Amino acid sequence: MAEKLGILGRKLGMTRIFGGDGAAVAVTVIEAGPCPVTQVKSEAKDGYNALQIAFVKAKAKHVTKAMQGHFAKADDGLYRHTREIRLAGAPEHKPGDALTVEMFAPGDVVKVTGTSVGKGYQGRMRRWNFAGSKDSHGCEKVHRNNGSVGNNTFPGHVFKGRKMAGHWGNETVTEMGLLIVGVRPQDNVILVRGSVPGPKNGLVLVRKQ
Repeated sequence: MAEKLGILGRKLGMTRIFGGDGAAVAVTVIEAGPCPVTQVKSEAKDGYNALQIAFVKAKAKHVTKAMQGHFAKADDGLYRHTREIRLAGAPEHKPGDALTVEMFAPGDVVKVTGTSVGKGYQGRMRRWNFAGSKDSHGCEKVHRNNGSVGNNTFPGHVFKGRKMAGHWGNETVTEMGLLIVGVRPQDNVILVRGSVPGPKNGLVLVRKQ
């Protein structure tokens, strides 16, 4: 599936700025790029058009031999993170080119993809916002229970997708329709109105919509 060109970054946290009308705006600060192009794929050779970009310099001891050879083709050092972005048309970049925050401007609408904060194993009430049983006389030790989940002899199994206790968070989440309110090329920073998925220092991908 083709995507618009984007850039890798890390979420530094949230703050607020004041607009021209004096209104306070909550923003997320993202340190994005520079992201070198480490591989270019074309439809003629690979069957589809794509760019592979990298982020965060790494030491040789933290990179496998295979990836060291891969990065050597771009001749731009070793990196910790890579991401492939499929493109609709032929790529205009070549290995070694760098993508920076200057590809964005205030007023651009973007979508940000990250990994949500993991909250471990949670019960059904916290995970699915269930109300629980009545806390009255006669309801003994069942206030937070899951209740009946099974069936009779037919079909004799729990249906897939039933809301039960389980692992919560740590999922890939894309937040759509976020507005860029500031770009600071000297710091490799962009300011996005609103919140984005993930914890502080979490890896995110910022793309134009």
